[in-house]
Amino acid sequence: MVNVLVVDDELPAVEALAYLLGRDGRIGSIYRAGSGAEALRALQSHEIDALFLDIHMPSLSGLDIAQVISRFSRPPAVVFVTADEDKAVQAFELAAVDYLLKPVRAERLAESVRRICELIQDRADSGETAKPEVISVDQGGVTRMIRRDDIRYVQAQGDYARLHTAESSYLVRVPLNDLERQWAQAGYLRIHRSYLVSMDHIEQVRLGAGRASVMVNGAELPVSRRHLPGVRDKLEATRVRPGR
Repeated sequence: MVNVLVVDDELPAVEALAYLLGRDGRIGSIYRAGSGAEALRALQSHEIDALFLDIHMPSLSGLDIAQVISRFSRPPAVVFVTADEDKAVQAFELAAVDYLLKPVRAERLAESVRRICELIQDRADSGETAKPEVISVDQGGVTRMIRRDDIRYVQAQGDYARLHTAESSYLVRVPLNDLERQWAQAGYLRIHRSYLVSMDHIEQVRLGAGRASVMVNGAELPVSRRHLPGVRDKLEATRVRPGR
């Protein structure tokens, strides 16, 4: 089943396309976004295989979004949906799977879904190697992209999380619990209710009288009693050894 995201700044267009996609047995979950910013948030929150993107949207256009996701480790397939043909060349330069003209016909949409399924199968058959995951962050009203493997540790701040890199930090609207679950396979370890750390960037583990901490990027972060056994188990086979 293919999970898709429909992106259009006009709600009727979103619902019309979602309805047609819902009638296709190859389609799984259908997510919706009314702007480029909403689309980027949805891509971080859900496993999405393909995007149906309107090209002409304020702020972030469909072409802008396609450029952003081209840097993802496993970029979803992209189908552009528009009322005109003047951007077709740019669309296919961005490796779009298809280019649909509004109003979208069911038969033509079915062909787009077929192409998406074919692309997904080709990637699986070729054993395509993943590139580093890229995270979209907002800084002063500007959307930036940072590599996940550049994030040293994450600090909880209510319903938000602050991502710390070597050079800076970025606030994202994602709870730490969600990042713990999503990034566990990427080597991120929960050490405290307020901290998630990259195991690759732990410089030292410090054990004191009734107190434990880890050094990451020059910062000393506390390890809670609840998480200490798990931290020890995870680090047992690594080069990191407890210090004083």
